[in-house]
Amino acid sequence: MQHPVTPDGRYFVVRGRLWRMANPGLDEEERTDLVGRLMRARRAVRDAKRSADLEAEAAAHRSVDEVKRALGERGPVWWDDGSPDLNRHMAKNTTYADWYSNIGRSRPGGF
Repeated sequence: MQHPVTPDGRYFVVRGRLWRMANPGLDEEERTDLVGRLMRARRAVRDAKRSADLEAEAAAHRSVDEVKRALGERGPVWWDDGSPDLNRHMAKNTTYADWYSNIGRSRPGGF
């Protein structure tokens, strides 16, 4: 099932929580490269956990964070209208509450 995206395209919602979308202003080649780097970094986290290598795990987590910042999913927001960053907030407690309430009723099982 695809997760709902806020009308302004800034967040998607998983289990009621807002997660920041990647910067839509990235060109496709850059975005593709960053997503590939992100997947490699996530695999490195998995592998380090399996081998109980704490140093490698910490380095892999830093790599994930670096790529997520480059994608615009963390760090400074990629929009410029002064709206606050609501990443990781519960949708029902934000300016998206009415929108979220309406989409929850319009889909079987809600979100």
